[in-house]
Amino acid sequence: MQLEARISGIPCRIEPGRVLVVPGTHSYHAASDVDYYGYEEVEFTVLDRRGRPAPWLERKMTEDERQTIERRILRAQR
Repeated sequence: MQLEARISGIPCRIEPGRVLVVPGTHSYHAASDVDYYGYEEVEFTVLDRRGRPAPWLERKMTEDERQTIERRILRAQR
């Protein structure tokens, strides 16, 4: 599965990698806030329109663009 995206206005593809979703315990006895709330880890590769890895384009990615891509990957996994 590949997602179409734009980074700094440049069209590209996103190849999802490892996705880890750890739900929180919501217990007052949790060892840390991470255990209480849970967390998500998403890895992906930025590809050009031909499907080749594009590290130069990944370096241009803003934090907002990264979060948007991660949310789209998580939604697609559900």
